[in-house]
Amino acid sequence: MSTDTLRDKTCFFSGHRDIPFDQYPAVQAKLKQAVETLIGKGVQYFGVGGAVGFDTIAALTILQLKKEHPQIRLILILPCKGHDFSWQGKDKAIFENIRKRADKVIYTTERYYDGCMYKRNRHMADSAGWGIVYLDRAAGGTAYTVSYAHSVGVRLTNLVDEE
Repeated sequence: MSTDTLRDKTCFFSGHRDIPFDQYPAVQAKLKQAVETLIGKGVQYFGVGGAVGFDTIAALTILQLKKEHPQIRLILILPCKGHDFSWQGKDKAIFENIRKRADKVIYTTERYYDGCMYKRNRHMADSAGWGIVYLDRAAGGTAYTVSYAHSVGVRLTNLVDEE
């Protein structure tokens, strides 16, 4: 399969970590609809960065949709081994469950360093033809990733715009 064909079958996610918990159901409903639209266009591979907040919602949504669409794959694209070292309790348990159920786990670097999150984000955008994001502010990692994804021709859906 050519790189362009693989990119057309791949979607990545990027969004904020601090989505208020009471907004999770609405975000997940919009996310599910956007993912199902892409599945209808032949997208099979869904790359998630492994952070709390939007990444967790995205990973859980893909795992849920795999029951109806067994051809789709969840790929965790993590910035480094042990990236979750400071996570506590529930967040760590949810991530571990996601990691165990993912179809593939990719580490973009072995160890944490300043900039490894940006490397992970560029890797996701470079590998995908599609992106589903939750961006509601002009600064931060998600804003950087959206800007970079635009520059490499990724077709983006911002769930904030869908409100």
